[in-house]
Amino acid sequence: MADQLSKGEEFLKKAEKKLSGWGLFGSKYEDAADLFDKAANSFKLAKTWDKAGSTYLKLASCHLKLESKHEAAQAYVDAAHCYKKTNINEAVSCLDNAVNLFCDIGRLSMAARYLKEIAELYESEQNIEQALVYFEKSADFFQNEEVTTSANQCKQKVAQFAAQLEQYQKSIDIYEEIARQSLNNNLLKYGVKGHLLNAGICQLCKGDVIAITNALERYQELDPTFSGTREYRLLADIAAAIDEEDVVKFTDVVKEFDSMTPLDSWKTTLLLRVKEKLKAKELEEDDLT
Repeated sequence: MADQLSKGEEFLKKAEKKLSGWGLFGSKYEDAADLFDKAANSFKLAKTWDKAGSTYLKLASCHLKLESKHEAAQAYVDAAHCYKKTNINEAVSCLDNAVNLFCDIGRLSMAARYLKEIAELYESEQNIEQALVYFEKSADFFQNEEVTTSANQCKQKVAQFAAQLEQYQKSIDIYEEIARQSLNNNLLKYGVKGHLLNAGICQLCKGDVIAITNALERYQELDPTFSGTREYRLLADIAAAIDEEDVVKFTDVVKEFDSMTPLDSWKTTLLLRVKEKLKAKELEEDDLT
């Protein structure tokens, strides 16, 4: 490790010397780039991630001087992957630079890929506001490139985070759109009831019984098999419990569904919000009587 570190320092010194010395403009930056690359690799092997990251940034600068935007973008990505281990904000900044360069040279699928990576970094930090922004950008780019599967994966993340942030209508629109798309695809058809369930739970969070009833009718028109599913039954029974302001019924319905198809933490969190609203309503009614 120490050996790789000293090797890296040696390459770095030589690269800096090349840049500060005389020489033909092009070859000077090409030679320095080669040395920065070797230095960064040595620092990576020595696991000195910050040093490797900062060296890749110097490599990116050389490539930009040579107007090699693709190589510069790749150097920013390499820098980001080093900084990921020590400094998330720095990693995001590097990936942002890479995305801008990939856009400049028309490599939009690469831009989409790294926008998604930024979103995942924010998600790992529990910064769901920023994760939502970048998953949304990534979805747009994937959609433009007609990479529908990746676009839908990102859209589902947007819907998931939007609901957590109480932007329910945004979630509903996304889940309904994906359900519609999936109906026309034999491989994706089986997932439709899941998307409609997610949309329905977001409808429940809005607490408008008429809107929920209308949505269930719409889902039935969209997919005639939906009314025969346990997912439909769950939504319809919860809607009835809300209408009747019956917390016990709500709890029983959810418990029964969960015993056969365990609810994930996202659905559980949203259904708890619905239950709290229902409890508050019940208490209001008790106060009035």
